[in-house]
Amino acid sequence: MRLALIAVVGLAASMNLVGQSIASLPGTYNGPGSCSAPACHGGIQPRYQTSVLQNEYSTWISKDKHAHAFAVLTSTVAGKNMARILHLDPTTAPKCLACHATYVPASEQAKPFHDYSDGVGCESCHGPSSKWLSDHTTRGWTYEKSVHEDGMYDTRDLIKRSEKCLSCHLGNSEKYVDHEMLAAGHPDLYFEQDSFEAVEPRHWKYPPDADNWIALRTLAVGQAVQLRESLNRLAFHASGGAWPEYTELDCFACHHSLTSADNSWRQERGYGYGSAYERRPGNPPYNLSHYVILQKIVETLEAGTARQIQSQVDEIYKRVSMLQNNRPEIASMAKTASSGADELARKLQRANFDTAWGVRLMKSITSDDNIPAQGERSAEQAAMALQSLFVATCDNAHFRDMEQLRSAINSLFAQFQTPSAYDQYKFAKQLHSISALL
Repeated sequence: MRLALIAVVGLAASMNLVGQSIASLPGTYNGPGSCSAPACHGGIQPRYQTSVLQNEYSTWISKDKHAHAFAVLTSTVAGKNMARILHLDPTTAPKCLACHATYVPASEQAKPFHDYSDGVGCESCHGPSSKWLSDHTTRGWTYEKSVHEDGMYDTRDLIKRSEKCLSCHLGNSEKYVDHEMLAAGHPDLYFEQDSFEAVEPRHWKYPPDADNWIALRTLAVGQAVQLRESLNRLAFHASGGAWPEYTELDCFACHHSLTSADNSWRQERGYGYGSAYERRPGNPPYNLSHYVILQKIVETLEAGTARQIQSQVDEIYKRVSMLQNNRPEIASMAKTASSGADELARKLQRANFDTAWGVRLMKSITSDDNIPAQGERSAEQAAMALQSLFVATCDNAHFRDMEQLRSAINSLFAQFQTPSAYDQYKFAKQLHSISALL
């Protein structure tokens, strides 16, 4: 009944029956039901003769985890345990709804909707639809008009797309998961753009002149934007609020399985003496997982830029990993480095990618023992990147044993089943076995 009702509303919008009232409210939200008509995006079967598949709404509501993001707030962990610990109702708390629903104030709603059970709907990613909803299917209307004149979010732009995804999957000054929420039971956040897109139920078409190396470009640009946004978040945390904010540090430096000293790979490894990542024993280190793969990407493309970014991150690592540190100084350094990461993202968006580069990057990642040494989250980024690179290059690269290589890459993820039991040396050994197969 609910689906039928929202389909009728969506059909009315597509026929412009409610177009006048909606168009008169610039920049307002209509809810996902406005896209659900069979003649719009609510079809069952994809259509390949049109510019869009026209089953986007159906794909979202039946297969996409975003549609169930609100339901997570009623689970035992969130709805009961986190609610009790944090003294809030996750189903009404703005800090929860900001990422688990299309949560906008009443003043930005073209028609009132107070039921957030639809989760993360169309407009969470594509922007408020009021100005283009009733007109964007008319003859002569262009995607560019919707974006540049009517407020549609440009998800075709890789930088903007990564930024939109990371606003929830990493966090920013408005939406974030802090250490208090992690302690209450919220899972830690991690992200890799191409890997997450690969498991997203596809509801879009690539244009006829699509980039043949879009997966490699998505990986590279996504890593640069991830560094930029992580530095922006660091600057935000260092500028105010509780400090240190432990979400900026390596969680598993503290939260790991304890063993006797003679069995501890962490104590055998030491604390980076003589390297850029040297720190005092007992000081939790800055989380480098948002940088380690980007470092390898830039090294394979532009050595000069790599050295500049490296020096900035090294200094930030040193300052954040101190017990007594200068917050304004850290915030300033993070903002400067963020600008550099933004410029790098724009360069990578225009860079040339091919199979040879993808294989070269795989070799660079698998031969670098520094990545496993930075902990579980950095190793996780390496595993996701290698899987994306393998999928993107396997049709054109000549590997010795394709199936053995595929199996070796897949085996990396077993290290993360119990994150606190991660072992640097075991992961490095697995990387070396992949390197030999390349």
